Amino acid sequence: MDGTYQLAQLNVGRLVAPTDDPRVAEFMGALDRINGMGKRMPGFVWMMEGSGEPGTGNTGNNIGDDPRFVANLTVWEDVESLENFVWNTVHRQFYERRAEWFEVMGSMHFVMWWVPEGHRPALDEALERLEHLKAEGDSDHAFGWSYLEEARLWRSRGCSPVAAE
Repeated sequence: MDGTYQLAQLNVGRLVAPTDDPRVAEFMGALDRINGMGKRMPGFVWMMEGSGEPGTGNTGNNIGDDPRFVANLTVWEDVESLENFVWNTVHRQFYERRAEWFEVMGSMHFVMWWVPEGHRPALDEALERLEHLKAEGDSDHAFGWSYLEEARLWRSRGCSPVAAE
């Protein structure tokens, strides 16, 4: 992609318990730290307000009426920037432990796509991309890590597929 496009990503999960339950306390307690670190990473562009916070309906981050759903929607300058955050920071430690805090989802719940520079996708747009990926598979419209030739860290440092894959 040339410099006029940036990489958007949506990751959706459902917590194993309500946000005030001790089973998800460590995850909930780390959200601000991990999100704050992401916002300071080279290549970070934008994060949907409330990303990673379950049931924050007033920020447009609500999926259905289930307060245990978590949606994380971000935009990055390029694939390498997103990969660096996901695989080379403390984020990876939490990613590797996702089965402790998130239910196993029955279908794909992670999607990426290219957006014009300056575009900030809404959650509805991101969910449409996810549905397209589920229905059609990887394409220029919506894709996963394996679709991106430049995704190198995912291939070498990725974790085994479990709950929130």
